[in-house]
Amino acid sequence: MTTIHPRETSPRAASALSAAGVSPLLARLFAARGVRSPVELDLSFKTLLPPTLLTGAREAAELLADAIEAGARMVIVADYDCDGATACAVGVRALRAFGADVHYLVPDRMRLGYGLTPPMVELAAKLDPEVLITVDNGIASIEGIAEARARGISTIITDHHLPGETLPDADVIVNPNQPGCGFPGKSLAGVGVMFYVMLALRAELRERGALENGREPNLANLLDLVALGTVADVVKLDHNNRILVSQGLQRIRAGNMQPGVRALFAVARRDAARATTFDLGFALGPRLNAAGRIADMSLGIECLLADDAGAALQRARELDRLNHERRGIEVEMQETARRILETFDADAVKCAGLTLFEPDWHPGVIGLVAGRVREREHRPTIAFARGQDGELKGSGRSIPGLHLRDALEIVARQTPALVLRFGGHAMAAGLTILEEKLPAFRAAFEEVVASLLDPADLQRRIATDGSLEAAEISLETVRLLEREVWGQGFPPPVFDNVFHVERQTILKDRHIKLELSLGGTRLEAICFNCAERVPDIIRAVYRLDINEYRGLSNVQLVLEHFEAA
Repeated sequence: MTTIHPRETSPRAASALSAAGVSPLLARLFAARGVRSPVELDLSFKTLLPPTLLTGAREAAELLADAIEAGARMVIVADYDCDGATACAVGVRALRAFGADVHYLVPDRMRLGYGLTPPMVELAAKLDPEVLITVDNGIASIEGIAEARARGISTIITDHHLPGETLPDADVIVNPNQPGCGFPGKSLAGVGVMFYVMLALRAELRERGALENGREPNLANLLDLVALGTVADVVKLDHNNRILVSQGLQRIRAGNMQPGVRALFAVARRDAARATTFDLGFALGPRLNAAGRIADMSLGIECLLADDAGAALQRARELDRLNHERRGIEVEMQETARRILETFDADAVKCAGLTLFEPDWHPGVIGLVAGRVREREHRPTIAFARGQDGELKGSGRSIPGLHLRDALEIVARQTPALVLRFGGHAMAAGLTILEEKLPAFRAAFEEVVASLLDPADLQRRIATDGSLEAAEISLETVRLLEREVWGQGFPPPVFDNVFHVERQTILKDRHIKLELSLGGTRLEAICFNCAERVPDIIRAVYRLDINEYRGLSNVQLVLEHFEAA
């Protein structure tokens, strides 16, 4: 069952924002997202939290500055998602600009798995590094760090994932979520952490007088990468992250971006001059992620590191091709998942969590399948695929009310040896188990999830920003909303109204094109991945978009839910 609930807002906060010059619609939207003062809307770079507050940033900067002065070789070990790729690109570009001898490696998802494992250290050692730097991973790499230390390699962890009870014995750990770190911006993505370390390194090199004679790089030119990785990793867009994303988007819209980012906009057929967080999260991010899911993320990193426009475009086209291939794989896997669940009624059997496995599922795409099933069934969902040596690789997605990583930690603690490895966030996590243990894990996961969730949490609730008048549904309103920064924790606006359905047409057997009326005004609308008959009068939850066709631009409502009114 799905229920629609308008977000609670503070009339006093909305009035204060309006009095400060914020448009009435935006004032209402911001107030509903907890903004109480115009100061919270200042997204200028000067309001960014300083690197001095981030535990370990200065120590990492000192170690890196010493390495640069000594001409020591560094190797960055990246993660194979968009956050890891952008963090790696930020690190490589900045360190090379500072004069460092830096290289990078990214593990093969299928063969080496996630993070700085001992086999990954063995691979990195072939490059003869004196310093290993992890980006978007490392906080759980106890064995890998130990292997690096045994080889005499200095280690710096830059990560944002939640730590376990024991921390790796690295030379320096930079992670806003590590114990004792007082940095207020706990939601930094991996790329944000690496950007902060580079800010600290620049400050350290300034103090040492190593950036004289015009040798100081402008790190703000890397904010397009920071914005892309932050949005694509779906971290909470708190004030500090919204500054990073806003500054990155401003540079992209002004044409100041890496050639690889420009090429990704081109192959995605998106207008960089009107770039939004939606473009970063749903157009560029998936193309980069496709490399890590079904090929090698080195392709994505090389696209972001390319200085030649032609080379960047060539790599972006290959990423686009891989993304099309990934979509095909995902569609097949979703269809299999649909058949599995066809005769399954989660409410009837009182199932709190879902655990799915098919022997031929692709391990790089299971996270997307888990996400789709989670959306459809509104249940925490883990999808498994076969790994190596009798192991299953799992990727999970959660719902509000259940911290998925914490749930996995409880499973691992209550049933020792059931979960071989796990890690992640509140809403997404990964794990490894033995295939023979799947029934036991399914039962243990269900028991833990059922104990943590209230029955009300299993009912889908859609939060909206209320209704719009027909006159407010305009191109001007869409442009107004597009200029703002929306995302996880600061959700993009969705509205709900009652409409009369004047016409409906099925497109490609998958989507519904609609003509709606509201107060005598005709409006275009579309509902994706839905082929059911729409009632004559509906209450619809929708977001505003622009449909461009043959040079004409019209407002289009994208329906996210509808029900008979």
